[in-house]
Amino acid sequence: MPRVSRAAARKKRKKKILKAAKGYFGGRKNLYRTAKDAVEKGWEHAYRDRKKKKRNFRSLWIVRINAAARQNDLSYSRFMNGLKRSGVELDRKALADLAIRDPNAFSNLADRAKEGLTQVG
Repeated sequence: MPRVSRAAARKKRKKKILKAAKGYFGGRKNLYRTAKDAVEKGWEHAYRDRKKKKRNFRSLWIVRINAAARQNDLSYSRFMNGLKRSGVELDRKALADLAIRDPNAFSNLADRAKEGLTQVG
């Protein structure tokens, strides 16, 4: 059976890790074992936080909508309920953008929401 050298594969693997650790401080950038630990931990955080990012943005949009709705004498939940009842189908991202960029359009939506709340259904 012929002898197998694994040098090329090992070098490629190490190079990949050390390239990913570029910019890290101290031994984390040039000691393979330390760099591997640091890079893998970084990849774990990146994977987890890609999911978290979506939650954080939704939370931010809700805070912005709530602030704008309260300026129009509505709470967030009553505002959203009123919009749903009046048939307005805008997502939270669009509503938050309207609240920031165009307060007049948002107050028109708030009036629609108030109308939707007065309709007993």
